[in-house]
Amino acid sequence: MVSSEFIFKFGLAREADTKILLLVIDGVGGLPHPDTRLTELEVASVPNLDEVAEEGICGLMDPIARGIAPGSGVAHLALFGYDSVKHPVGRGAVAALGIGLDPAPEDLTVRMNFATERDGVIVDRRAGRLPDELNDKLCEFLRKNLRLEGVSFTLKRVKDYRAVVVFKGEGLSDQLTDADPGRTGFPPPSVEAKSPEAERSARIANEFLCQVRELLKTSEARKIVGDPERANTVLMRGFAHPSYLPSFREAYKLRAGAIATYPDYLGVARMVGMDILDTGDTVADEVATLKRFWDQYDFFFLHIKKTDSAGEDGDFLKKVHLIEEVDAFLPQLLSLNPDVFVVTGDHSTPALFKAHSWHPVPIALRSRWCRRDAVSAFSESKCAKGSLGRFPATELMALILAHAERLARFGA
Repeated sequence: MVSSEFIFKFGLAREADTKILLLVIDGVGGLPHPDTRLTELEVASVPNLDEVAEEGICGLMDPIARGIAPGSGVAHLALFGYDSVKHPVGRGAVAALGIGLDPAPEDLTVRMNFATERDGVIVDRRAGRLPDELNDKLCEFLRKNLRLEGVSFTLKRVKDYRAVVVFKGEGLSDQLTDADPGRTGFPPPSVEAKSPEAERSARIANEFLCQVRELLKTSEARKIVGDPERANTVLMRGFAHPSYLPSFREAYKLRAGAIATYPDYLGVARMVGMDILDTGDTVADEVATLKRFWDQYDFFFLHIKKTDSAGEDGDFLKKVHLIEEVDAFLPQLLSLNPDVFVVTGDHSTPALFKAHSWHPVPIALRSRWCRRDAVSAFSESKCAKGSLGRFPATELMALILAHAERLARFGA
């Protein structure tokens, strides 16, 4: 497995006057609809993606390993060449970095979802995708009323229904279970310690949860939300101390810029030393940002979020339309003439499954050095026949760097 560590260890990366563009369509992989037997990609009209597939080389990529459904943080680290087994990264740390917090190595970070509970079970893990303004008001309400002994905390909105908590205090451990059942129809669990050293941290987290859940049921909180049930509880997952990884500049000799609308992906980019390029909320905004910074960087990570959200919501047709929207912007991306252009996903989020799944994602890579294969369309079934075969995502950066003439020969 050719990961960033391998390239760095043997000094294979080298400078070159080439440009790389990695387009990640979040959750792009799907499953066949029972009525048509076609996935979202196969239903979508994507002439520009198909052209990239026809002019390049294609394959299928496992974000982590066969059968493993990944979280977004580890899936993106794999795309960037970092082995998540050697570099475990908690979602809390990703979320904190993504909104510009700078937690200390001993701080305990965790991601928090506003959710909806009814009759003792979770009926909506995302509280109807709570809008930012309500999230902000709820976070402010909780900050004013929460009182914890022995630790201080920071609570901030991430986006939509998500927030992040950073606990500061002595001897905090991240060896804690998630307070999230991961699906609806189950009661919101408490936090449990995975080791004796984590018992105090578990008590702190559970006291925080207890106070938050009680506060969200008060009349003041209900007045903020304007609904008797919505966002009446919270879930927490991804307890972690911050991790700092070898940078893109060190590992690959690349000046890298990240363009994304959702903070978590900016958090992963910050972890590996990418510069965060400010952008707006739409695909058009992201493309405009790419054009504005094109001359300043060697490598661009361009992330599209809403396809994943549509998949999680089970909205097959919306995901189809969002894929088509991305396709319509491809001519603008390709007009910049990147030496290497790659389009793929971080994982599959089939609308029929309503969650991240273990299915491999299609990938197409175009450069002047490609041995073109027989693939003529960008879809799961077509890319499965491509010359890249099926490979782990941690090998992607080696392929990209080789096609960008940025890898030296290995060995005598």
